[in-house]
Amino acid sequence: MRDIKTKIYPREELVKILEPLKAAGKKIGLTNGAFDILHAGHVRYLEDAKKKCDILVVSVNTDSSVKEYKDDGRPIVPEQERAAVVAALESVDYVTFHAERRMRAALEALKPKYYIKGGDYKTTELTSRDVLEQWGGEVVLIPLVEGKSTTNIIQKVLDVYGNKPISIDAQAQVTGKAVILDRDGVINEEVEYLHEPDKFRFVPRALEGIRKMQDLGFQIVVATLQAGIGLGYFTKEDFYKVNKVMLKGFKEHGIIASRVYFCPHAVQDNCRCRKPKTGLFDRAKEDLKLEMGKSWAIGDKTADILAGKNAGCRTILVKTGHAGNDKEFDIKPEFVAKDLVEAAEIIERHSKA
Repeated sequence: MRDIKTKIYPREELVKILEPLKAAGKKIGLTNGAFDILHAGHVRYLEDAKKKCDILVVSVNTDSSVKEYKDDGRPIVPEQERAAVVAALESVDYVTFHAERRMRAALEALKPKYYIKGGDYKTTELTSRDVLEQWGGEVVLIPLVEGKSTTNIIQKVLDVYGNKPISIDAQAQVTGKAVILDRDGVINEEVEYLHEPDKFRFVPRALEGIRKMQDLGFQIVVATLQAGIGLGYFTKEDFYKVNKVMLKGFKEHGIIASRVYFCPHAVQDNCRCRKPKTGLFDRAKEDLKLEMGKSWAIGDKTADILAGKNAGCRTILVKTGHAGNDKEFDIKPEFVAKDLVEAAEIIERHSKA
């Protein structure tokens, strides 16, 4: 079986590779798609496509082009990884990329004998038919597998795990101790019922402080109240999109979140996960096998501090966001810090002690 590295090329390089194959009489087939979360429908489609030609080329949408015709939350898998998974299939001979919405430029460059599309298209609707006619190319339609789609997979995951903790990265260091951070007002600047990704802004020095906590050997956990979901102001999907911006910032600074937990309930729901109750902390303790006496809770509201204390954590109030001025509960934190960098310094001093 060929190494996948010998299958993936930029379009201009692939043109040169295909020329001698065409000269040898090989019939080239080209198909395209996002192939985001590869599933059985994709595999069967590509197997059928291979049967129509000698050499099957798959052009994978770049990340930016997927966002244009899907949404900002897609793709789930980055383009290089999607290409690698497609290239690993025996039915696929070569993989390249395209950023255009229409395939005209790719067709003109690669000049395949067959342009292969799923059965949900109609030949009369393909705007590139006239391009193919220039060299005698043909459109080939292949039936799709009913009920198989990336969108359906994503929806099933949301249905099953929507109210459960989100495992962000299995490579997070397992240490038995964690810093459990509130999100709004602590990690990002306070925006009431934040649900628009473009309004997400990190609190100054937040990333620096979180990275220092991680370097001290603490797992990073986010535990946040999102009552706007229960009140109908925004959806869980909106929450996930905002989280994606946060996690991207984490990744850029070498931060790995072990878990992100959220409470989607309004006050009147009387749930066990809404702070100052300890439901979110209990999940973290169970999932990550934490010693709560060695863990820290950091927040900007009295509910965060009381929840942390109730869970058995040491507590730090940061003077960002609400800065403890909500006065909802009569509770004093063990420590007060102006921001997360200062909070990390407190943790460092007292962890050593």
